[in-house]
Amino acid sequence: MKKNNKQILEGSRAVAEVIKNLQPKVVAAYPITPQTHIVEELEKMKAEGKANYEYIRAESEFAAASILLGASAVGSRTYSATCSQGLLLMVEVLFSIAGMRLPVVITCANRAVSSPINIWNDQQDSLTIRDAGWLLFYAETNQEAVDLHILAYKLAEKLLLPVMVNMDGFVLTHTFEPVEIPSEILIKKFLPIYKPDKNLILDVNNPRSLGCFATPDTYMEIRQELHQDVVNSKEEIKKLATEFKKVFKRGIGQNGLIEEYKTKDAEIVFVAMGSVCGTIKAVIDQARAKGRKVGLLKVIAFRPFPAEEIIRALGKAKYIAAIDKAISLGKEGILAAETRKAAHDLKAKIQSFIVGLGGRDVNEQMIKKIMTIVKSKDKSIQFIGK
Repeated sequence: MKKNNKQILEGSRAVAEVIKNLQPKVVAAYPITPQTHIVEELEKMKAEGKANYEYIRAESEFAAASILLGASAVGSRTYSATCSQGLLLMVEVLFSIAGMRLPVVITCANRAVSSPINIWNDQQDSLTIRDAGWLLFYAETNQEAVDLHILAYKLAEKLLLPVMVNMDGFVLTHTFEPVEIPSEILIKKFLPIYKPDKNLILDVNNPRSLGCFATPDTYMEIRQELHQDVVNSKEEIKKLATEFKKVFKRGIGQNGLIEEYKTKDAEIVFVAMGSVCGTIKAVIDQARAKGRKVGLLKVIAFRPFPAEEIIRALGKAKYIAAIDKAISLGKEGILAAETRKAAHDLKAKIQSFIVGLGGRDVNEQMIKKIMTIVKSKDKSIQFIGK
């Protein structure tokens, strides 16, 4: 079905379609639920002659990440998708990819991690690797997931930083929504063909090393440089988000980092990431109709963490409810901890709420319950399960 250049597509299919149009040279992956439909579609496109990339079904996620590392190191645009235990199996290589400054892009179809085994959605997997040196983006809708992949390649190749685009497993990957898939021609107006600096890739005719041995005299400065470049990527994200809007006639939040929804006069502000933001917006609309001043700050980029933008958005709030679909066990929600640190000088009460672990449905009644609890004197972490 097509109307106004939009198609009704499953989220996984939409991601596969935009990846094809982004023209990677190497796609390497290992199937894992709920990521599988993405790589199945990419393999099908290759088999039907609709794509020119080299498609490699690796023997594991560790192998898939290693293939991407090697392909990127010699100057190829690359892609993979994974989630949950598969992502954690990649961790060693993910650190190496970031340390070697390779512009790899991966989709994570967010899923709970074991044990016990659970194939449904939460965001524990990708947030567990938040310190690996990757830029991390979280999509609310399938259109946003499509758009973030285009932005991801532009960022990765310009900054030489790897990027992970996160979309909630099943909730987005297996849901059909109206999506516009930009053509290869339109994408090229924003993202040119990848031509890496010949002095930064492996070439038998120009021998060099990547990720080689570093002594205590140099290692710390190398890590400091990586850290600073991740921090500084915020300004590039803002710049490219503006450019993206000009080319594609739609934005990614306000600036590629956050999206504010009715926060200007809000007494209560939710802070959240991913598909749960749609449910929160529906509750906010209902509350506003009854005269309650409630808003949402949607975090799109978790790394780099947009601390300054969050402070500005939350400046007038009295109560802040940080909604997490992940937890730092023994502490609180991961997004809550980051928000608390960023907004420590604000007078607002910040409280951590854990929802949706292992795919538990997050409904409107739960969000309404949080609106009540956040105004109570209890400041402890709250698990909202029903």
